[in-house]
Amino acid sequence: MEAEQTAGSKMSDFERWEKRYGAPGYLFGTAPNAFLAAQADRLRGRKTALSVADGEGRNGVWLAEQGLDVLAIDYSPTALAKAETLARERGVRLHTEVADLTRWHWPRAAFDVIAATFAHFAGAERDAFFANLTNALKPGGLLLMQSYRPEQLAYRTGGPPDAERMVTRALLEQAFGDWAEFDIREHDSVIDEGTGHVGMSALIDLVAIR
Repeated sequence: MEAEQTAGSKMSDFERWEKRYGAPGYLFGTAPNAFLAAQADRLRGRKTALSVADGEGRNGVWLAEQGLDVLAIDYSPTALAKAETLARERGVRLHTEVADLTRWHWPRAAFDVIAATFAHFAGAERDAFFANLTNALKPGGLLLMQSYRPEQLAYRTGGPPDAERMVTRALLEQAFGDWAEFDIREHDSVIDEGTGHVGMSALIDLVAIR
């Protein structure tokens, strides 16, 4: 789901996100994540994309607007219904699928691009998530990921409430450091994404080519 999809009690997580996404409007806005939008030039010549934890569709719809054939997956059916509405309003086609990222059957070598913004897990579930991202990309595929660093706990402007689910440079290097291209940027920046992510935030960006 958009923002911090997390492990834990699946039923309670499901109810919490359905309630948040059931409110009027778009929790994280309708504009794409700024980091993702800044990578537009990297999408040229690519055809298929997976938008992970896509929430109400702001990223998946934007990817479709770039000419990609997009599958958007999220834990919340309410969020994906809003994503489909947004796609219709923008005049693009968006494929959606309700998916628990810890249990979804990830296709192998299926996508030219995977976008994952603020999808946070801990321990073995994070290791599995990173492995699934790798396996789902085609050779030469592009991974675009923005996450919160542990320093985000001091800002409290979004993200999970514990450091275990935050992302560090060391974790990304361990999972993706042997790829053909690999670039990490750590920064503290103000983000303005609906009412869900607002204010100074401790971020880590990954751009990698398998």
